[in-house]
Amino acid sequence: MPVAMRVSCLLSATARSFSLSCPAAGLLCCRLLGPGSAVSRRNMSSKRQMDHLERTSNNYRQNTLYPAQVCGIINESETVKRLRIAVHPDFTFKAGQWVDFFIPDVEKVGGFSMCSSPGLLQREGVVELAVKYAKHPPAHWVHTTCTVGSKVAMRVGGEFFFDPSPSEPSVDLLLVAGGVGINPLYSIMLHTADLLRLNQASGGRDYNIGSAHLCYSARNTQELLFKSSIIEACREFPDKFFCDFHVTQQSTDVDLQLLPFVNHGRITEEVLRKHVDPQKTLCYLCGPPPMIESISKTLMDLGLPKDRILFEKWW
Repeated sequence: MPVAMRVSCLLSATARSFSLSCPAAGLLCCRLLGPGSAVSRRNMSSKRQMDHLERTSNNYRQNTLYPAQVCGIINESETVKRLRIAVHPDFTFKAGQWVDFFIPDVEKVGGFSMCSSPGLLQREGVVELAVKYAKHPPAHWVHTTCTVGSKVAMRVGGEFFFDPSPSEPSVDLLLVAGGVGINPLYSIMLHTADLLRLNQASGGRDYNIGSAHLCYSARNTQELLFKSSIIEACREFPDKFFCDFHVTQQSTDVDLQLLPFVNHGRITEEVLRKHVDPQKTLCYLCGPPPMIESISKTLMDLGLPKDRILFEKWW
């Protein structure tokens, strides 16, 4: 049976059962949050911690809530689980977007960025989410209760994405991630790799793809998610993909395979300066709010226009 057909059959029972067991999903199916303005950044500063639906109330959302089913779980790190989720055949998203994540019998709605590419969805009918452990009910459920076969529902949202058309001029991507903020940027990197492969197959007639440089900061190398795959992409496209890993609290020796890519300390102005061209660079940032604010200011001081700095803040 083809993958798409298997996924469709798998999800038919999920669709029937989910609306009965998740009151929040039923409510939001009837009263969807409307689309916000076409602004590629959002200011979410508040002394009171807001939940995902509050923080993103002004963001674009699709109109459909899709049933889904967990079909794989791996430990990406000691604190992060990666879910592989079979989705409805009509489910679509752009690289960098997130989902409203509805769980039966869990009142709070989660908000998690996809860490897979739209190409994986097209090929296999699945998406992937990497979720860090937290006491917040949706993340806690992922780490303590979720199993292969668990039924959920998801709705795509967000204005933070990379979705070039073949006619657009090329840009050089600067991707800056802090901690689990790597998720949407990894999706963008994977999507860029898919587009480069399309170009190779067509003799370069499809997309105008520039370079992509990733600056990724975490406490230590154990918390650098997807590091092996990132390095593999850099080796597959040595003239297109580049990465710098930054560790701020490394207490053990760095693995020899990682050593050429690892820098000790935070991402500095000196590091960023090497990768900023005000005419060609398009920067995507995702991480803790203080990091985003600091790096945004540094990039503007380096001459990068504000409208070429796109960010997503997560708590």
